Amino acid sequence: MELESLRALYVDELKDLYSAEGQILKALPRMVKAASSRDLKRALTEHERITRKQVKRLERIFKDLDESPRGKKCRGMEGLLEEGKELISEKPEPDVLDAGLISKAQHVEHYEIAGYGTVRAWAQQLGLDQHVELLQETLDEEGEADKRLSQLAESSINIEAADTDDDAVSDREVAVATSREIGTRGRRTKASGRRGSEMSAR
Repeated sequence: MELESLRALYVDELKDLYSAEGQILKALPRMVKAASSRDLKRALTEHERITRKQVKRLERIFKDLDESPRGKKCRGMEGLLEEGKELISEKPEPDVLDAGLISKAQHVEHYEIAGYGTVRAWAQQLGLDQHVELLQETLDEEGEADKRLSQLAESSINIEAADTDDDAVSDREVAVATSREIGTRGRRTKASGRRGSEMSAR
């Protein structure tokens, strides 16, 4: 498609968002499975349901424009979701993984908020009032999802991940102290052995 008008640019960006939503729908079940927190699982599962509604809205817009939603792959979303896959493959501690999954999910939300905000403004400029309403619904949902993830992170998951760090530090401190104690005992044993040998020699 040649981008010689705002309408053409509008359609192109809508296709990008449609591709992004399709990729998200494929990635969300994997994120739900990887999450440990029940609240996070619920939030991600709910977002999957909402995403399906957002796809339907986009399809309504494309039908109104007499355009196909297909034909473009969103490389930006592909990269964001690949980062999420890499995080899961590294198999961090469960609480740490949950904190990381929220971070990756919010990267996705912010990408969508930027994209939907742009097309909503273009729809308004083009006088497509019905599109403006549909896109604003999606923008509102994305904003709520982002807020919910922030609340979840700040109220519990980040705290639990920090506790995991504290436990790891404590374990290291115990290991270091034990190693030092073993070393000290070894030196005492050697010293005692030397003294015993000297007394025998005398």
